[in-house]
Amino acid sequence: MEKQWYVVHTYSGYENKVMANLEKRLASMGMEDKIFRILVPEDEETEIKNGKKKVAKKKVFPGYVLAEMIMTDDSWYVVRNTPGVTGFVGSAGSGSKPTPLLPEEAETILKRMGMKENVIEIDYDIGDQVTVTDGAFIGREGVIKEIDADRQKVKVHVDMFGRETPVELDYQQVERMS
Repeated sequence: MEKQWYVVHTYSGYENKVMANLEKRLASMGMEDKIFRILVPEDEETEIKNGKKKVAKKKVFPGYVLAEMIMTDDSWYVVRNTPGVTGFVGSAGSGSKPTPLLPEEAETILKRMGMKENVIEIDYDIGDQVTVTDGAFIGREGVIKEIDADRQKVKVHVDMFGRETPVELDYQQVERMS
């Protein structure tokens, strides 16, 4: 069985408490091999009040928490019986297993939160010569100037019209020159 994302319904306003409770329970009940990540999807909203800029986190889906887990009777029971949880989204009855999110739905939510589902390991270093393998700059050569591991991006200086031009690319869009 593979891990998938499930939507857990909570009492409104209890999302962070449920996340904390679930994280404690999975550690105390030895479920780390079945339940992997618990998320409360949030967006950052910038407000300007009285001329002051304020960044606030706003829940994208109030009353819901996402759980990345392998659905077994045990993992279902642990989540279902966590204080503040009212059930899973997509389960027909109290005893039936819920329906997971489609991979593209989970990917969209994670990207919106600035997270990536598939973390790509790279072995590039700043100063490496690379060739662009995809996108508008395909075939161009350049030098890596910055690596942003959190966003899985590299800043490459490519030669355009005799000038070095900085271009931000995904890890998959470049290949090290041999």
